[in-house]
Amino acid sequence: MLVLTPILVPLVTALVCAWLPISRQRAVAVLGSLVHVVTATLLLSEVATHQALRLELGGWPAPFGIELVVDRLGATLTLLAAVMGAATFVYGLSDADPGPRAKTRIPLVYGLLAGVGGAFSTGDLFNLYVWFELGLVCAVGLLALACTRRSLEATFKYFVLNVLGTLLFLIGIAYIYATTGHLGFGALRQAALHEDGSRWAALVAVLVLASLVKAGAFPVFSWLPAAYHTLSAPVVGLFAALMTKVGVYTVLRLMGDVFPTAPGLMNTALAAVAIPTMIIGVLGAAHHWDIRRILAFHSASQIGYMLLGIALGTVSGYAGTLVYVVHHAVVKANLFLVAGMIHRTTGSFDLRRCGGLFVARPWLAVIFGLSAMSLVGLPPSSGFWAKFGIVRETIVLGRFAWTGVVLGVGVLTLYSMMKIFFEAFWKKAPDGARMPSGPTGLGPAYLVTGTLALVSLGVGLWPEPLLDWARSAFVDHNLATATEGLP
Repeated sequence: MLVLTPILVPLVTALVCAWLPISRQRAVAVLGSLVHVVTATLLLSEVATHQALRLELGGWPAPFGIELVVDRLGATLTLLAAVMGAATFVYGLSDADPGPRAKTRIPLVYGLLAGVGGAFSTGDLFNLYVWFELGLVCAVGLLALACTRRSLEATFKYFVLNVLGTLLFLIGIAYIYATTGHLGFGALRQAALHEDGSRWAALVAVLVLASLVKAGAFPVFSWLPAAYHTLSAPVVGLFAALMTKVGVYTVLRLMGDVFPTAPGLMNTALAAVAIPTMIIGVLGAAHHWDIRRILAFHSASQIGYMLLGIALGTVSGYAGTLVYVVHHAVVKANLFLVAGMIHRTTGSFDLRRCGGLFVARPWLAVIFGLSAMSLVGLPPSSGFWAKFGIVRETIVLGRFAWTGVVLGVGVLTLYSMMKIFFEAFWKKAPDGARMPSGPTGLGPAYLVTGTLALVSLGVGLWPEPLLDWARSAFVDHNLATATEGLP
């Protein structure tokens, strides 16, 4: 039954919260998130012992029935989703940019968590699409919740581009089923291993392209900066942690596991997408002065790092991508949460209207500094090891141009983080700006952001467990779908 918990716990909590009045939803949401974290931790512990857990639903054996499969890759991301969900709900107990207090808000967030959990634990392509769409529907609802012109415009952009990805994904699923008669990951992998990989190139390319749309890759990442700045701090933190990661996970699952014999040309094509994503994203961040837009463009840029790790086509590259996903989810969500606290304190997201926070809120400056340092990739932080793994593998493979891009984008990332620090924290507050004074209702927000910053620092100081775990998810085809799935 543990295999069901990534889906069942969020769905049950969503139903309970939908039934309750708003005044009682937040307490139930926090309780549900703690249960979610506990069950995800138990699931990860079981997977560490048994390599993978399976559950066949409806009495139909694979590859004919619906099968849930949680391996080390899925279990890692399931726990990540649970932790970030809990951080979102605890942060929401503060008064830091809470957003609209609609009755449907918390149920929609839990619906999104259920969609993400289902995507990480499904064992076939069609149900991956189903869980994709549950997350999409809930995300659209959260974007439209404010019912302002800006939020509705962002909702439209998000919906149109993601529906394009959905249609491409359905087309790819239809062609693969027509060609092979299978949709299960294990069955498809066995078929791919026994046939010429070039036969799969066009089919896999369609699925990967659809996943890149949802991941926010170049040239269709415009929905990401257009949508993120309209959300409240806790919700945008969750979006930054999880939504694009489902797209990255799908690319990683397809190219690193399900279709391992796909031609090397696909890796080159993926790198040709990853590199512009990194460069254009970081240049967009350097241009803007709104903290949320800066961080949103950096989200697109960091997606490029993850895709480049997959494009390397090696176990070390795949493991580096997994480490980067975990690191980025924690750090980028934390930066968005800190941005909400800056807004709550100064009354603005515009850096030109902020200032004086280093003296007024020194602990907030420390939390931001630790998270920014990790995003840049400076030691000792989780970001250093995430980038180091990818940089090292580019050098080992002789991809020195890729190495140069990774390092150059890192320098520009440092510029953006320094701009935020100097403008919001170091400089004096501009004339007429709101100056913080006295205690605030930010206690839960400090608890969450401080904990996430320490997690990033802790991984940086003691990286071996995460690095070894990430590599074990890919060495010797240890992914759960590698050896099973055919009747």
